[in-house]
Amino acid sequence: METLSIGTLFGLLAGLLFLSACFSASETAMMAINRYRLRHAAETGHRGATLAQALLNQTDKLLGVILLGNNLVNIAAATLATIISIRLFGESDVALSLATLLLTFLILVFSEVTPKVLGASYPERIAYPAAYVLMPMLKLTYPVVWFVNLFVQGILRLLGIRPPEPGLGNRLGLEELRTIVLESSGVLPQEHRRILVNLLELEDITVDDVMTPRSQIEAIDIEDDPERLRQQIATSHHTRLVVQQGSPDNLLGVLHVRRVLHALTGEELDTQTLRESIEAPYFVPAGTPLFTQLRNFQSGRKRLALVVDEYGELQGLVTLEDLLEEMVGEFTTQAPADMGYLRQETDSSWLAEGSVPLRHLNRKLGLSLPLDGPRTLNGLLLESFEDIPEAGVSIKLGGVPVEIVQTQDRAVKMARIYPPAPDQGAAENPST
Repeated sequence: METLSIGTLFGLLAGLLFLSACFSASETAMMAINRYRLRHAAETGHRGATLAQALLNQTDKLLGVILLGNNLVNIAAATLATIISIRLFGESDVALSLATLLLTFLILVFSEVTPKVLGASYPERIAYPAAYVLMPMLKLTYPVVWFVNLFVQGILRLLGIRPPEPGLGNRLGLEELRTIVLESSGVLPQEHRRILVNLLELEDITVDDVMTPRSQIEAIDIEDDPERLRQQIATSHHTRLVVQQGSPDNLLGVLHVRRVLHALTGEELDTQTLRESIEAPYFVPAGTPLFTQLRNFQSGRKRLALVVDEYGELQGLVTLEDLLEEMVGEFTTQAPADMGYLRQETDSSWLAEGSVPLRHLNRKLGLSLPLDGPRTLNGLLLESFEDIPEAGVSIKLGGVPVEIVQTQDRAVKMARIYPPAPDQGAAENPST
């Protein structure tokens, strides 16, 4: 080193600090890179991504080669700084101490913090080029890295620590996926995010949440007068009708209206033809998750199911359209009777029937009514009042004023909802 000039020594020191910065940036970039984006880039044939993925599949060896190079460079820089200090100031303890402090500052700023911030901010830009260098280095220094990792694995075993298999630590659960979708506002349109979130929630929602309750099922009685049956079938807004005999507890099946259209043209409706056109009822238990029911509809080629409780009593009716609406939103092809249970008034309030599902209210009005108890507005009001309320009485549900408009048959028939203004709602509940 005595033959080298001071300028050359400073140049070597700067080069060592630069190499240390490269190792630090590579380490942080490799650890911070998005594994799913990396996998996608590797599958598209990106050479740098393929090498980076191969290195990350052996994380212990990757860290070994990076830290080996980084420590060798830092030790060499410390040795070189000592030589420069002796050449300039002699073997002075003060000079050596100042040189150590200065080198520590330079390494901390230029070789550690700054490159690691860059590596965390732009992982792909740094990790892909670095992989071209780190892979050959790993092959050249593999015996040394293996020997070092041998001690590392021994220490981990003594501590009772077992590192997870490559890739297992990066698996995402439903909640993590939901968070990713919700935070992708700059990538996915709002409508796409809403559909994806609805899909992820299908396991948490059951057929009870979307079914048409028993009291609202449009059914025909096979024992009715033929002319009345003709009128009901001809004026129905549904393509399928539940058929009963005598009482709702005696279900015969489901009638596809299209199959009996020809019979409506005759002078008298043929009851025998009607019976022959009835499909056997398809029952599903209450509490079935929507995703499970969607697969059941698909495998059984069904579009309508009757929901029964543990005693076999009919609770409601769920259709394939109900499930699809839960995923993608409401369709415009609804019967007039179905569209009248929730409408906006001129004073910005909403008139809602007591049977309207709370999930629909939350989605339509942007509310946050609780969903872990009753499933309808009537149920929530009765639970809150603990009595049958009278018309004109008001209450706040989740901070939203609700006025009872009409009660009938021991239930709330109609209520008026005063949802908060958009700005007010955002201020009161920033999480929505």
